[in-house]
Amino acid sequence: MPCVDVLIRELFSSMCGISGIWERNGCRLQDLKRRASAMTQTLSHRGPDDSGVWLSEQASIAFGQRRLAIIDLSPMGHQPMVSASGQYAITFNGEIYNFRELRAELERCGVRFRGNSDTEVIVEGFAQWGVKSTIARLNGMFAIAAWDAGERQLFLARDRMGEKPLYWTIFDGLVLFGSELKALRAHPGWKPSLNRGAIAAFLQHSYVPSPFTIYEDVYKLPPAGFVKIASAGGPEVGAYWDLAGVVSQGQSNPLQADEEGLVDELEALLHDAVSRRMIADVPLGAFLSGGYDSSTVAALMQNASLRPVKTFTISFENPTFDESKHAEAVARHLGTDHTTFPVSGADALDVVPKLAEMYDEPFADSSQIPTHIVSALTRKHVTVALSGDGGDELFSGYGRYQSTANFWRPRAKIPLALRRLVSSSICAVPPSTYNSIARYVPHFRRVPRVGQKAHRLAQILSMSSINSVYYQVLSQNQDNLVKGSQEVRTACWGRNLEILLPEPVDRMRYLDMCTYLPDDILTKVDRASMAVALEVRVPFLDHRLVEWVWKLPSFHNARARRPKHLLRRVLARHVPDHLVERPKMGFGIPLADWLRGPLRNWAEDLMDEACLSAGEIFHVEAIRSLWAEFLNGDTERDFLIWNILMFQAWHRRWGDASVADTETRRLASLLD
Repeated sequence: MPCVDVLIRELFSSMCGISGIWERNGCRLQDLKRRASAMTQTLSHRGPDDSGVWLSEQASIAFGQRRLAIIDLSPMGHQPMVSASGQYAITFNGEIYNFRELRAELERCGVRFRGNSDTEVIVEGFAQWGVKSTIARLNGMFAIAAWDAGERQLFLARDRMGEKPLYWTIFDGLVLFGSELKALRAHPGWKPSLNRGAIAAFLQHSYVPSPFTIYEDVYKLPPAGFVKIASAGGPEVGAYWDLAGVVSQGQSNPLQADEEGLVDELEALLHDAVSRRMIADVPLGAFLSGGYDSSTVAALMQNASLRPVKTFTISFENPTFDESKHAEAVARHLGTDHTTFPVSGADALDVVPKLAEMYDEPFADSSQIPTHIVSALTRKHVTVALSGDGGDELFSGYGRYQSTANFWRPRAKIPLALRRLVSSSICAVPPSTYNSIARYVPHFRRVPRVGQKAHRLAQILSMSSINSVYYQVLSQNQDNLVKGSQEVRTACWGRNLEILLPEPVDRMRYLDMCTYLPDDILTKVDRASMAVALEVRVPFLDHRLVEWVWKLPSFHNARARRPKHLLRRVLARHVPDHLVERPKMGFGIPLADWLRGPLRNWAEDLMDEACLSAGEIFHVEAIRSLWAEFLNGDTERDFLIWNILMFQAWHRRWGDASVADTETRRLASLLD
């Protein structure tokens, strides 16, 4: 049964963002159009080139899309798009890197194409192979919504590693979805309440873990997530690809090649992943920090290019955070067209008031600030940038993996009962008592917040597995600051990972791939870059590469050898070791100095007792005490303080739907 639809094309002067509504109880076409247009307009920053809304009056469903044109800049790439048969409609955010192979396969099946976009390949694939089968064939980053008019079913899907976001909810017969929460908020039927367990989890981790959101009954589609929603009843939620299954299969069938052969295989995979992500009809470049990951991406890009590749980095006044000299040395060796953007402290501080708008769910990885700055400056030169994100999770690059394993091994030999006895003895003394005793210790030997640290050590001693220890390593120990809350936990923490991954370092990087990578790193990159309509592509997250890495024997990736051993060997074929051999710096900012200095007034306002009391969310006195300790020089809780401030800034902007959504409601009225 073909779609009976209306396709409305609206060109705005102002990357891609998608949204949609399904009014399962019915809706007038005029109301449907107005609501869909308002939802889509909230995402204009993600797609400045084009805007479209598709409507089906018969089904009371609407799709919207804001487009950043990357491939097929002609009107034939316009979205939403309907299949030639009329059965399927699609709205799609992302890029498909194997669309040309899929197109050729469809053409052999007799499909005739009207344009050259990857979107058309997807929607015609739906008609030929079915929705789930087509999505399983895709190599790319994507969030997709598809409507099957024949079966009257809505499908939602997200890429395997979680590069592109997709939020969704169902209540009172209404289905809403969008690339960002602000799109859902624009609908007049929006009425969820805050999820206190998600707030507690946010304070612990600096992000809200998937599939939860800051709101009750509103969800993030997890990586490789697939949802089918019919005209009645609840959703069918599942996955079309499973990282745990990939890991299990890889562990059961490890690669047998010698090290030189493995380096050859890895370089070939990386070269193909990078080359595919260089396909674009717009200017393209790369972020370059001078570390192993970004240098490998830049080197392989330059190897695949006939002219100098554009590379970009930022420089800071504070040498502790400045990587620009390392990046410039690598760029000179590779012969890239390199640009270093000097960034002052004032430039960075200017970003802070914009964060609540940019991240319309609480988010507090402080590297969000330099990530946005480098994205904004890079966007002045190119439309697409490749990054080295994901390399640390793939190749055991974080120092915390080995340090946690080294900490745990000797303590795990002590009987659990004895460790718990010692733990309870330590915790029998309040932290304040330890701190009072510490005042009699000479200043140069005094440990700050010794009481709190003693209690945290005791907590770790009482744990039964390294999984629990690692959870503490990744947490801010927020001390139950949220009233009436129990922190939400993702399913991956509850799995029997000791059987799946006996090697502790492998286990930790698996947990990061399931949680920290999609919910922190990739969320940060998506929002920071999409705010300025820059598309960022991540070659290390090509699913073929991920599957290959999990076939490596642990010796190559997780044990005593230097971190990223195989990756370093690939890079050494292009860049001399001495240009990249240095301690890992990260992408940080002088957070504590700023909060005690130029951001003090901003922070004081958000930490005001009346402000903290809004919504009866927090134990206010506990937070005020933390803030006072921080101002007095506490060096241990600056990230927890930043988490609280980011929640407060978000809550002021978005938390009260009756106040915060005035602008999106205004858009709806203007489009009426």
